[in-house]
Amino acid sequence: MSTNTFLAVYLGGGKTGSRMAAWNAMPEAERRAKEQQGMAAWGAWVEKHHDVIVEMGGPLGKTKKVAADGTADIANLMTGFTVVRAASHEAAAKLFENHPHFAIFPGEAVEIMPVLPIPGR
Repeated sequence: MSTNTFLAVYLGGGKTGSRMAAWNAMPEAERRAKEQQGMAAWGAWVEKHHDVIVEMGGPLGKTKKVAADGTADIANLMTGFTVVRAASHEAAAKLFENHPHFAIFPGEAVEIMPVLPIPGR
């Protein structure tokens, strides 16, 4: 991948975060309406930026950590990802301003980082 490719990682506050607690405390009908609003907004975001989306990505499931001492089930704050193309890191970040992940849904943030070339290749 070239240096104009960026990985966007959607972060949540975990199951016990304040935004998730507020989301879960909503009456079910209100939460369902917000979900529909959020999915429509997310679809509009995808349509607006379809020409720069390299990989739509998607939600992330349970995590396994593999290290020298073995494999373990762990929890982290990553909830999903998308890969985009942009002229700069700042331009890539701008794509996610007011994103439905945190503007409507109880997500905390989106972290954007460049995908760098493998050294020596």
